[in-house]
Amino acid sequence: MKILVALAFVLILFSLASALVYLMKDKGKSNRTVRALAFRVGFSVSLFILILIANHYGLIQPTGIR
Repeated sequence: MKILVALAFVLILFSLASALVYLMKDKGKSNRTVRALAFRVGFSVSLFILILIANHYGLIQPTGIR
């Protein structure tokens, strides 16, 4: 489970970085920035749903505040 969460974070950061590169290169003339940010939102929502499902099936355990 930790590997899946780490992979999702890497995908989110990669998508955010590529959106920044596209923004600097294209200067607003193409839709690549919007597409990269849309993928980032999709990865973030997928990660949230994955964490909810993992919690429901007991694959991860909440630890609380210590």
